[in-house]
Amino acid sequence: MLNILGKAASINVRKVLWTCVELALPFTREDWGAGFRATSEPAFLALNPNAMVPVLRDGDFVLWESNSIIRYLANQYGGTRNPAWYPAEPRRRARVDQWLDWQAADLNRAWSYAFMALARQSPAHQDAAAIAASSRDWGHFMGILERRLQETGAYVAGEAFTLADIAIGLSVNRWFQTPLDSALRPDLPAVAAYYDRLAERPGYREHGRNGTP
Repeated sequence: MLNILGKAASINVRKVLWTCVELALPFTREDWGAGFRATSEPAFLALNPNAMVPVLRDGDFVLWESNSIIRYLANQYGGTRNPAWYPAEPRRRARVDQWLDWQAADLNRAWSYAFMALARQSPAHQDAAAIAASSRDWGHFMGILERRLQETGAYVAGEAFTLADIAIGLSVNRWFQTPLDSALRPDLPAVAAYYDRLAERPGYREHGRNGTP
């Protein structure tokens, strides 16, 4: 059975939990991270020297980095159940990888400061200019997603749900759950429709659109 280390409120842990639901994979989970066992403990650092959640243990195989974990699960367990999830054909797979990497490198970096300030009320993230800049950057990248969803009419990699939608869907949940200044929140009808489309999936209702940004 899979063992997932990380608290359930973590957006990156929730990627892994949602993936497990989609693939009907049984798992156990241990609470690690802020408010629970410290990831600075030697036992955790032996698994992930970055002291970050999630960590996956699959027997004697240990893996960290959330997007790497969900790729592994799709490769290891998803083939016959849902081969379109993470296609074997190189160009189709590259499209999925493109959006997975965009979510981690561009979208998440944009929303980080605004989210910590407005949703988490972090005392270390209360600079008004930085909040406004992060909010504008977040809106810019959400605009890119809006145009992409207008093109596909469905999901980020095309007409079918893929692994990329798990990572991006959780970031979209943060967009709608964070109390941004209305002047800095553009109207994104295709993203809103995508948000509702994802909510038809039990794994997203449980681990994505569940009131936890």
